[in-house]
This record gives sequence, structure tokens and C-alpha cells, in this order.
Amino acid sequence: MFTGIITRNVFQQARGDAAQAPAISLETDRTWTYAELAEQTNRYANGLLARGVAPGDRVGMLLTNSLEYWAVYLAITRIGAIAVRLNWRLTADELRYALTDSGTSLLCLHGRFAETIAPVLAQTPVRESVLFVLDPETDAGTLDGAHPQEILSGGDPGEPPVADPVETDPCMIMYTSGTTGYPKGALWTHGQTVWFGAIQALYWRYDERSTHLGTTPMFHVSGFEDCVLPVLLSGGHVVHMRSTGLTVDRIVEVLRHHRCTDVFLLPATIYQWMSWSELDRIDVPDLRRVVTGGSPILGWAVDRIRGRFPQVRMEQVYGLTEGGAMSTAMDPERLDEHRTSVGRPLPLTEIKIVDPATLEALPPESDGELWTRSPSVCGVYWEKPEATAETFVDGWCRTGDLARITADGFIYIIGRTKDMILSGGENIYPAEIENVLADHPDIQESAVIGVPDPKWDETPCAAVVLSPGASLTEDDVIAYCRERIAGYKRPRYVVFVDELPRNASGKILKRSLRDEYAHLGSPPTG
Repeated sequence: MFTGIITRNVFQQARGDAAQAPAISLETDRTWTYAELAEQTNRYANGLLARGVAPGDRVGMLLTNSLEYWAVYLAITRIGAIAVRLNWRLTADELRYALTDSGTSLLCLHGRFAETIAPVLAQTPVRESVLFVLDPETDAGTLDGAHPQEILSGGDPGEPPVADPVETDPCMIMYTSGTTGYPKGALWTHGQTVWFGAIQALYWRYDERSTHLGTTPMFHVSGFEDCVLPVLLSGGHVVHMRSTGLTVDRIVEVLRHHRCTDVFLLPATIYQWMSWSELDRIDVPDLRRVVTGGSPILGWAVDRIRGRFPQVRMEQVYGLTEGGAMSTAMDPERLDEHRTSVGRPLPLTEIKIVDPATLEALPPESDGELWTRSPSVCGVYWEKPEATAETFVDGWCRTGDLARITADGFIYIIGRTKDMILSGGENIYPAEIENVLADHPDIQESAVIGVPDPKWDETPCAAVVLSPGASLTEDDVIAYCRERIAGYKRPRYVVFVDELPRNASGKILKRSLRDEYAHLGSPPTG
């Protein structure tokens, strides 16, 4: 079924008339056809072979969004090596950990990251680096042991003289965000990756007429495998925004220039767009679908999209690095009934709620841990057998998310298993409180944590970021919650912050909040 695996499936389009069709673009500046992508991939693959890269070797990718990102990734996987996709927002020590843990032997990086990685590179297994300089102004940098881009791009454009990988061969390691400890490397095979794209292509019904705009970094699943990979597998056109300097007016310019039919936007970007001063003046007539994920989209933004762009389907999704293809998606026709739901399972995807203590499946309307199973679940953490056994059970992936499934199959995320607050014998799910706070017009975002309490063991504390120009007191927020949720759930403490702490992947670091505000519930001393 997976003859030729990833590169072969993408390059089915690089034949006949389709060879000259656009495959990938970077904003409005550069475009490669399918034929050009295939040729450049072969050049990089032969360049890697010339550098001594062998099947099973790990090749690091510390690259910003670019056409070359695709060619390097496809080249690595074509010759049977394993791509280690690195988050360039990480610190030097965090990068050192990922390179060492994965055993990366060759590193491909943009010159702008040379200064970051140089102090720790000698402490990693990396024996050689390939320095990409695409823009002399931003990619200037020097690195001992690095070779210029021409080492790869100057390779032979012919088919690499190595056998195709097989379905079960590993192709990529992506490190989890590490919100609860050291990151773990999720290891994907060729077969799982192709299934990842196929499941989405089946659900979204992509074809050669699809033009998708990706707006998130390509080291993320949301910037590469989600929506983007299935569009390429379907013969469509993929457009990427640059990794930095993302603005609403630039996104709209690119949507209009390429006549994009689909776009993935994080909720925060949607809020900026729907609050944009030019919203009522500039149209995007070809856009048919906006996909979002990461957190439930706020109701006012959904209403504004519908009012301003009635032709656009607003779709909300849920997934995780280990869990494979977007595990669920919200049917826009049912969005009004289930505003904070992440939807129902995608094709070929199973979902169940499990008691975290007994590991027994629970009936609908029960609260428990969300498990997912599909052909795209990765199933393995790189060289971490204990963590693998804990997370992956009989093909199921334990997401670590607390959830509830309604009788008609809609999934509601109510928190993380490690974030659950146990107060006076009652389970309190932070996401439930955060959803209430999200509806307050003066609250931009919030994070709820448990802090120690001498009477109840734990009690909720809300860290709140106010909307620009807004003014609220602690009593105002608590009173607002009192009207909408049970008394034991409402926050006892409210702290106002300018921004919430986040890791390099943009996820809120609740452990940092717990450490900072643990003193609130402690009895006075002295």
C-alpha cells in the first residue's frame, strides 16, 4: 500500500502535466513546482549520502519555514535516515538535550541559529553541520565544522542509489513540549506519516484544486503534517508564511495572492484578524475553510467570521504530537450546539474515555482520560521504553487530557490529568473554569491552577490577562464565576498578569504558575 512511502506518494504528482503545477510557495516570493521539489529533494538526498549519512542515522533540522525545509525533510526520509525536527525557539541547553538524546550526527541549520547552538555543539554527538544561508541579512553566521548549502544543493539530481524505505522504517523524531518534565522524542514511521496525511485528506476532501496556507512553524505538527502534508499528497498547492513577523495584513495579502482555499490559524491570530481595522474593506473570495486548534475558539470570533465571510466553514480540531493525525474535528453545522467541544473523531480514528486509576473504559457523560487509536498514532518514544509503555497501550495513545464524551459523541476537554485540582474530595477541572472566564468580555485569556489550602487541600487560583484597556478586580472575577459554576469550583484567588508563562512551543507552563503562587494558600507564618 505504501510503495515508495513519503517521497513517492508526494512525487506521484511530479509526472506529466502535473509536474509543472505549483507544489509549495513561501508567501508571495518563491514557488517550486512538483518537478522542482522532486529535483531539489534528489539533490539533497545525494548530498546527504555524499556526507556519509546512512539509513537509521539521525539528521537534525534547525530551519525556519522555507521551501528548503520540505526538500531537506523529504531527502532525509528518502534515504532511510531519521529527521529530527527541532524547535528553533529553544535555548542552547534545550537544543543540546534534544541533539544528544536523539544521537543526531549531522545538523542542518539556518545561519541565524549558529550563535545559539555554537556554545553547546561540542557537547552533542553532531559530527558535522550544514549551514544554510538563504538570506544574507538574517542568516549570516559562522560555525566550526559547518559546510555551505552548496554541499547539498550541488548534489546529483538523479534518483538516490539506495533502496526505498519500507512502511515500518522510522522517519522522524519530534520532541514533545515537555510541560511536565524533559521532552520525549515521538518516533514516527513512514507508514504512520502517510496515514497521517491520508486520514486528513479523506476528511477534508483535498484535491489538486486545494491551496492551503500554513501559518505556524514547520517544526510543529500544525505547520507540517496538519493540513499541509495531506494537500501535497492530494496534488494541491501548499503556501507557507515565514516563521517570524506574522501579521494579519500579510496573511490576507498571501491569501488573496495565491487564491487560497484553506488556512490554518491559531485562535489568537483569528482574534487579531476579526479585530482588524481593515476587516470590512478587504475580501478573500476564494477562502472556503478556516481550521483552528489549540484551545476552543471564542464565540464572538465565530460569529464575526460567519457574518463577514459567510462562504467560510469554521472548523475546530484537536490532536497531539504522539496521537497522530488530528484526532477530532468539529462539524461547523454543530458548532452552535457545542461551542467548547473539540468535535468528534476523524475517519479511521477511535476515541474512548478511561478511568485513569483502573484503566477501564467509561460510559458516555463520564469524566476520565481521553485515549485515541488510529493508524497514525506514533506508538514509541525514542529510547524511552518505560515512557512508551506508560503512554501507548495496545495501540491506544493515552493523551493525558481529561475529557468527557456526550451521548451523541462530542468530546469536551476539561483539563490535564496532572492539572486536576482535588478540593475537599471534589475533582475540579481547570478547563471548565477557563471556559467560563473566556466568555468574559474584559478577559483576554486565563490559566487556572490549584494552590495549597489548609482546609480543602487545594483550591483554584486564576491567573488572568485582561483585554487592552479593561479593568477588573479580584472580587469582580469571583462574582462572575459564582453566577456560572458551582461554588466549590469558583476561584478563591485571582491574580492579574501581563502575560502567561509559555514554553518554546507556546503552551502555558502551569507548573511555573503553581510555583509562583503556591504561597497564596499557605497559612501565615510568624
